[in-house]
Amino acid sequence: MNNTYTDLVKQTFDFPQEGFQVSDNYLRFNGLDMKRLIEKYGTPFKLTFLPKIGMQIAKSKKLFNDAIKKHRYEGEYYYCYCTKSSHFSFIVEETLKHNVHLETSFAYDIEIIKQLFKRRKINKETFIICNGFKTRTYTRNIAQLINAGFRNVIPVLDNKNEFEDYKKSIRSKDPVKIGIRIASEEEPSFDFYTSRLGIRSRDVLEFYIDKIKGNERFQLKMLHFFMNKGIKDDIYYWSELNKVVNLYCQLKKICPELDGLNIGGGFPIKHSLAFDYDYTYMANEIISNIKKVCKKNKVAVPNIYTEFGSFTVGESGAVVYSILDEKMQNDREIWYMIDSSFITTLPDTWGIGEKFLLLPINKWDKEYQEVHLGGLTCDSHDFYTSEEHINAVFLPKLEKEKGSEPLYIGFFHTGAYQDQLAGYGGIKHCMIPSPKHVVVEYDKEGNLEDWLYAKEQSPQSMLKILGYIK
Repeated sequence: MNNTYTDLVKQTFDFPQEGFQVSDNYLRFNGLDMKRLIEKYGTPFKLTFLPKIGMQIAKSKKLFNDAIKKHRYEGEYYYCYCTKSSHFSFIVEETLKHNVHLETSFAYDIEIIKQLFKRRKINKETFIICNGFKTRTYTRNIAQLINAGFRNVIPVLDNKNEFEDYKKSIRSKDPVKIGIRIASEEEPSFDFYTSRLGIRSRDVLEFYIDKIKGNERFQLKMLHFFMNKGIKDDIYYWSELNKVVNLYCQLKKICPELDGLNIGGGFPIKHSLAFDYDYTYMANEIISNIKKVCKKNKVAVPNIYTEFGSFTVGESGAVVYSILDEKMQNDREIWYMIDSSFITTLPDTWGIGEKFLLLPINKWDKEYQEVHLGGLTCDSHDFYTSEEHINAVFLPKLEKEKGSEPLYIGFFHTGAYQDQLAGYGGIKHCMIPSPKHVVVEYDKEGNLEDWLYAKEQSPQSMLKILGYIK
């Protein structure tokens, strides 16, 4: 019986797969020599492979533009990046190399927009979709952009009172483009039935007629809807999309300026070697469904906007750990202790039970066993015990010989939200330091180069934050 880790993977999945190959029993991630990176930087470290971002953007653009061509859809497609999924400058600037637009969610995002404009990464024609429940500071910052001549800033109204702020603070001579977010309904198994964000669909028509129609200073240009679970092929997604398109059609008949539909909630990304999602089918169904409803109602189809955060940046990221030791806690449980913490480096595994794509970096020719993974904090929830496709974790057995190479493991497609949720730098649980952050990109000659964006957090930096060092 074959029982090496290589045998396990090849017997269970189609392997190798896009982005993952094994050479001389070492894993390669998008062709990267992970062994060399470990030897150069040590573990733990976070990795960002910037070229993957452009690949994802190109993939989505092709999917929707092919669908538009196939169905003879007369609207345009606009790709927007959600800055909240990763605010790092090298991430946002990489997305902008691929002719995308931006979506913001808080007042401080507008400061990033100003910096990007100063660096000539965007211009005043770039679409800036402003989402979220807005504080007064946020609405005023949005107004500043519009007053400064940014022509495609679209504040998406999350509640009726927000509109009053813009009426007071925006002084643009040209009509201001605005959007309305529709409060979507989630499936019954979700924690809540109706989103806390957006305006009730039954109130939208009345609100438009009372507050916006006939107001020469503002134009309703976009409807926005968002599903927490993302774009999935089930009755709840298609039902919500159908409701919003029908509402668009009702509004379009009395609001000729309305020409945009923002499809919030993104495409999923691969969190398992067993991942199976038909992106082409979904893009075609979205375009086809919108066209059918609009044709039935005899109105022009809307331009399509997508706000992809995780899909844009998620598959560019990885976190690499060493296994420090093996602990046998009872007759059944074998624990592998990592040299960091899941709570502090991959908070989604702890907070919402997210499963990422876990693979060993080395020892693919060794026997495997079922294990539990434990982090360094004293918190009982600092562990990882199951994969998305099976209720277990299997990894190569550790070698006991003195001087043998440690087992290295990687969690892949972790590029979205983890630093934002953990809080980059700062103070972490049990004072576990933020790991090194390595970035890989193409140089001017088209060759891959890696560089250290951030060193491992030092004790002095934490003591300074805590007030022990002045």
